[in-house]
Amino acid sequence: MIPVLNKIDLSNANPEKVIGQLESLFEIPPESVLKISAKVGLGIHEVLKAIIKRIPPPSGSRELAPRALLFDSWYDRYKGVALLVALKDGCLSVGDNISLVHTEKSYEVKEIGILNPFPTPMNSIYAGQAGYIFCNMRGMKEAHTGDTVYSTNHKVEPLPGFEECKPMVFAGVYPVVQSEHSQLRSALDKLLLNDPSIHCVKESSPALGNGWRLGFLGVLHMDVFNQRLEQEYGAQVVLTSPSVPVKVKVSGTKAIKQYGSEAAIITNPLNLPDRSNIDIMYEPFVLGTIITPDVYYGDIMTLCMDRRGVQQDARNIDSDRLLITYKLPLNEIVVDFYDKLKSLTSGYASFDYEELGYEESNLLRLDILLNGEAVEEMSTIVHVTKARETGKRIVAKLKETINRHQFQISIQAAVGGKILARDDIKALRKDVTAKLYGGDVTRRKKLLALQAEGKKRMRMIGKIEMPREAFIKILQR
Repeated sequence: MIPVLNKIDLSNANPEKVIGQLESLFEIPPESVLKISAKVGLGIHEVLKAIIKRIPPPSGSRELAPRALLFDSWYDRYKGVALLVALKDGCLSVGDNISLVHTEKSYEVKEIGILNPFPTPMNSIYAGQAGYIFCNMRGMKEAHTGDTVYSTNHKVEPLPGFEECKPMVFAGVYPVVQSEHSQLRSALDKLLLNDPSIHCVKESSPALGNGWRLGFLGVLHMDVFNQRLEQEYGAQVVLTSPSVPVKVKVSGTKAIKQYGSEAAIITNPLNLPDRSNIDIMYEPFVLGTIITPDVYYGDIMTLCMDRRGVQQDARNIDSDRLLITYKLPLNEIVVDFYDKLKSLTSGYASFDYEELGYEESNLLRLDILLNGEAVEEMSTIVHVTKARETGKRIVAKLKETINRHQFQISIQAAVGGKILARDDIKALRKDVTAKLYGGDVTRRKKLLALQAEGKKRMRMIGKIEMPREAFIKILQR
């Protein structure tokens, strides 16, 4: 890594302060930082010299069997998938048969070359070179970044470090109008061609219609994908509130047979096993790093503690900035944590996180009931300490969005058989006593009693009509 400090020609630039921060944060020696201005061309030659001097030459042998690292790919509508590879050993030429270790599929090299900077076809590339390969690969799902490419006739030891992408944030995507389903499907297919890391499964909802449940690598990945859908393809979508996968250890012969093993990963709250069949539940945790001015330290501590965070470290970067690390549940930061952090710090704080794996946790499935009937689309998995708070919030939103009916509607948030929150939407009532102009009070009571009896019968047979906007308001982030 070569540290380069750009824009030193600006009037408000303070390179010495930034170099001190680099030393505090990353332990980078100040003398190794190059100060340049790409705009005026200052220090560019020193960068080129540093690249030659500091970056070691490629290792490997051209005499060994071909072995290459697949580090990127893109999709060409005419030639198929282009593989970007760094050749570690041997030589690859047009007409060679190659295979990938992970997929175990074989292809014939149709075109090979280098990027100079545009694709430049060649007959062969050799160990130490990086180039591209077209081999009639038709799907990006077959090209896994980090995989090892080798000659089909010569088995080799795979290059270390390959890990398959695991989605960590899941959300439902539905068209705003079901008549636009085919256009949204076409847009998704085109985007998925260039992003094989997204996990896509068809999903159907009685309220929102047909859609898809997508798995993303993180919150930023999800936001960028949604923006591309809107900006590149003009697709108007309903993006449901994101959720994270939970791991459960089940017991009982029937449950183990249903999920295939004792341990199962649940990405949809509706698929969560019955509480009596769950031994242990685990949720993913992350290590969050926050860099902020020190005046906001107290507000950030309150925010992180409210999100079940545990502070790991806090240290000064310079005279007025802090670096804070917190261990946080991923479920607590996928929705609005970043927005709240920016709001608390007037936009000065930055936030990043890395995965820590799964840890044991006390989780529950929160169900929403309308007149005693569960609304499956609104079920969610929450921590036991957040269940009542989340239930009250959803119940309050539903009361605002559901229209009044001819009968009373009771809205409840429940965990199992326990009701955590409740509110009622009063029935529309006709003034049945308007025609009375006098007489005994018993006439008024009789009319009101008949009306109450009719409302009671209507509640038993009446169906609640929930407008689509109500689901959108509840499910959207």
